[in-house]
Amino acid sequence: MTKYGSFPGTRPRRLRTSPVMRRMVAETRLHPADFILPAFVREGVSEPVPISAMPGVVQHTRDSLKKAALEAVEAGVSGIMLFGVPEESKKDAQGTVGTDPDGILQVALRDVRAEVGDDLLVMSDLCLDEFTDHGHCGVLDAEGRVDNDATLERYAEMAQVQADAGAHVVGPSGMMDGQIGVVRDALDQIGREDVAILAYTAKYSSAFYGPFREAVGSSLQGDRKTYQQDPANWRESLRELELDLVEGADMVMVKPAGPYLDILARVADAVDVPVAAYQISGEYSMIEAAAEKGWLERDRAIFETLTGIKRAGARNILTYWATEAAQKLRTFTG
Repeated sequence: MTKYGSFPGTRPRRLRTSPVMRRMVAETRLHPADFILPAFVREGVSEPVPISAMPGVVQHTRDSLKKAALEAVEAGVSGIMLFGVPEESKKDAQGTVGTDPDGILQVALRDVRAEVGDDLLVMSDLCLDEFTDHGHCGVLDAEGRVDNDATLERYAEMAQVQADAGAHVVGPSGMMDGQIGVVRDALDQIGREDVAILAYTAKYSSAFYGPFREAVGSSLQGDRKTYQQDPANWRESLRELELDLVEGADMVMVKPAGPYLDILARVADAVDVPVAAYQISGEYSMIEAAAEKGWLERDRAIFETLTGIKRAGARNILTYWATEAAQKLRTFTG
């Protein structure tokens, strides 16, 4: 043995020596088409309304929403997921405005579809929480509990009006048992076999939804623990996944993303349909708040979290940084 024999012959660091080398051997790559932009549109406002808990995100007017959709198209983003924020006086126990063809969400769907056509997937949140005066994702029974089957009837109506308004994709997000099957049947009954379903398959009861409540003007009383999943459980997610696929889901999703990367990886390993993950409001706000205080590098943190979500198995990522991240990726790649 020579005097150099004690040195390592295999040196993984050789593949980390420069930005070009690291880029060439990267195992996970982000692309603008990975991203879906969640966007809020508020009824009765003449200017976009900043969301204080989500710096840089607004409740759009109809006009500013159309501009945001065009920016997303130009950046190469794949889709936009719309959430409607009605006037408070229009909320009721049944979430009636959610199925009104002239309700804010349906109006916004028509606006965006007319603006972008098929250049951007126009997606629609299919849930009642933005439209009910109690803030729950379904209708309540006489004892104040969410009535699963009565809620399914409302979801069927919502699916049909959203499809009529121009949604390419509907996203049932209420975690009601049987929701995917009911929505699929409702769409097929009106000849809309072309409208896809993005199932919120594993949607956990999370502390990270806080800023979203401001974004949609939530009227929530109590919590959603009786229908959203328990953060302690993972097998339950695979059961929900199996049911959603049997009922006709075209794509499935895990929400939130960051705290549930293990769930995302298990789901991605188990299926051959596209898997999405939602980087939710609290994940966004933590990074923005820490960056504002100079506690971390904002852009590095954004792309590190997005890369981690994709590495865990997400084909697509719903993120409030969708357009910004896509623009920066396009600039970087030329």
